[in-house]
Amino acid sequence: MGKGDKRTKKGKIVLGSFGNSRPKKKNSKAADALRALKAEKAAVVVEEGKSEE
Repeated sequence: MGKGDKRTKKGKIVLGSFGNSRPKKKNSKAADALRALKAEKAAVVVEEGKSEE
C-alpha cells in the first residue's frame, strides 16, 4: 500500500494516472480558462476559413 499500488491515491500520483481513487477535477478555474482559450482559437480558425471563400 504505497507508491507502487495502483489502487491508492498515492500510487496513482506516483504513476501519473487518474481513476476512481484519484478523479480529475473537472470544474477548476485553470480548466475553465483552458477550455475558453481553446474555444476562442477554434472560433478564430473558423472565421479565417470563411473569409477566404
